[in-house]
Amino acid sequence: MKVIICGAGQVGWQIARHLSGEKNDVTVVDYDADLVRRATDTLDVQGIHGHASYPDVLLRAGAQDADMVIAATYSDEVNMVTCQVAHSIFDVPRKIARLRAQSYLDAIYSDIYRRDHLPIDVVISPEREVAEAALRRLSAPAAFDTELFMGGQAQLLGILIEESCPVVNTPLRQLTDLFSTLRARVVGVRRDGRLFAPEAGDQIFVGDACYFMAHIEDVPRTLEIFGKTAKKQERVVVLGGGNVGLRVAQSLEQRTDRIRARVIERNRQVAERAADSLERTIVLHGDGLDAGLMAEAGVDRADAILAVTDDDKTNLLAAVRAKQAGASLAICLVNDPSLIPILDALDVDAYINPRATTVSSILRHIRHGRVKGVYSIGDAEAEIIEAQVLSTSPIAGQRIQDIDFPEGALVAAVQSGGKVIAPNGSTRIEEGDVVAIFALSSDVREVERLLQVSIDFF
Repeated sequence: MKVIICGAGQVGWQIARHLSGEKNDVTVVDYDADLVRRATDTLDVQGIHGHASYPDVLLRAGAQDADMVIAATYSDEVNMVTCQVAHSIFDVPRKIARLRAQSYLDAIYSDIYRRDHLPIDVVISPEREVAEAALRRLSAPAAFDTELFMGGQAQLLGILIEESCPVVNTPLRQLTDLFSTLRARVVGVRRDGRLFAPEAGDQIFVGDACYFMAHIEDVPRTLEIFGKTAKKQERVVVLGGGNVGLRVAQSLEQRTDRIRARVIERNRQVAERAADSLERTIVLHGDGLDAGLMAEAGVDRADAILAVTDDDKTNLLAAVRAKQAGASLAICLVNDPSLIPILDALDVDAYINPRATTVSSILRHIRHGRVKGVYSIGDAEAEIIEAQVLSTSPIAGQRIQDIDFPEGALVAAVQSGGKVIAPNGSTRIEEGDVVAIFALSSDVREVERLLQVSIDFF
């Protein structure tokens, strides 16, 4: 597949890393020559320096025979014009654009993206993706990472194994015997900085970060088995009233279980806009690092503080202060991946990486086969790929133990006949089933091959 990625920032670079690692023909375009140089020096990609929306620049990038254009520059308007040029002049089959401005995302204006108007096949909103990730974190306070699959019937949870875990040092095979009715499976373990797909004989140790996939009904029981307790969220403080914070607060207002939320925003205009858009939520104007204002917001009694300003350091410091004041849970928006290793030392419970959420969203629309969802784990170290099994797939009709999966991949869950099960070696994958597969990044291409539809299917 030949792909042109416009924008060599964090998101563009990460997408290029994924696709080039899977032996796709990737060209990166950016007006910043240093970013282009970084991409070509570190990845197996071609680089073009110039404005992504200029026809001559896209021509030099090979748009005349490209399969896809991903417009992920910092400008919404450049991304939109890039897709228009790619369509009108070069007839590129698939165009994806990252758009931030809420006005462009309003459903009442969605007709603008029709092929006879502004031909964008997929619109990705980083703020929307981050807000949804924040709400998922709030719904699973015992986990540092979480995502829903299979129409909300299965949930991925990342938890830290502590000394209170009753099944520590127990082989995974034995866990299956002890809890035979539990619809859950450990799919990934991070130990000493290395992420791997565990085998049946592997044990769980204190300090491990474990990822498991569970039926949504079995999540509370699974957390209990691993020494975690789920606490109901009733009071939430949101630091940052911009697009992300506002969307989170609006979603909390719409929930049936009443959650008392307060928003702190430093910019007066942004605070006023948030106050006008919210019905029951109190919006406080001022510095989120001010101890008096945090006390007024009730941080000491908060079940969670969600720090989602556009400044990483503000988010981290506010989270630390909130935890010291008595907040039960601290969740931070962290753009700089180099800050993530210090979160444990700062007693920050969970973080949201906007780059990872946006990358996951874009990958969902790139994968081959009947892919329904993709979720990027860690620093793009692994993926959970959710896909429907078609008759031409190499795994259709086979038992899992007979499928030649790569070492870094395993089946996390299977949805058959509308029911989600925790698979074992004897589980047979049938046509029409939906499978969720954990795969290390180096094995994603091989997993795609196992899911891919043969050409005669069409």
